[in-house]
Parts: sequence; structure tokens; C-alpha cells
Amino acid sequence: MPKRILSGVVVSSNSNKTIIVNVTRRIKHKLYKKIIRRSKKYHAHDENNEFKIGDNVSIIESSPISKLKKWKVLSIHGEKSWFKCNQIYLWRITLVLEKYNALRCWAGPKEDLLQ
Repeated sequence: MPKRILSGVVVSSNSNKTIIVNVTRRIKHKLYKKIIRRSKKYHAHDENNEFKIGDNVSIIESSPISKLKKWKVLSIHGEKSWFKCNQIYLWRITLVLEKYNALRCWAGPKEDLLQ
């Protein structure tokens, strides 16, 4: 099962190596069919304490780090967020390719052509 990636806003960074990220999603109400917003707070691991309140960040699922922390900070969204998002997707694609050993198939012919 692939790891989920969510994006949200940092609402607290008071703890050491931990931030709290508020992730808002939009869903359709079952009865009234109106689009409503639901939000949930996730505790994420921030190794270097580099994120501050108000930063837009992406978080990824990980193995449990503590009782509440099961997410790690992946990147920050800012001026060059499109570039970082592309890096995230490329990183996920390489993980899938490595899982199926597809990178070996791609690397083989290229190495043969270079020699």
C-alpha cells in the first residue's frame, strides 16, 4: 500500500522536533449534497525544528515515531512549490519503480549504449 501524502498548514511548532499540521479537505454531504470542509490535525516529525506557524507543508506517512506521531514532514510549499511538488511526485514514481525492479530494466540499455 502506498504511503499517503497530505498538505496543510502548521498550526503549532512549540514542541521539540514536532509540529502540528492542520489538513483541510472538501467532501460532499451525504444527504444535502453540499460541499463542506473537514479538517484534522496531524502530529508530524520535524527533525531540525525548521518549520514555523503558518508554513504550508507536505507530510508523508511513516512508521510510528511516538504515541501520536505517525507522519514526517516531506517539504515546504512556498515560492518554488511547483518545483518541490514535482520532486515529490518523481520521488514517489522512483519508489514504485524500485519496488518492481523497473529501474534495472531502464538502466541496463542506457549503460550498454554509453559504452
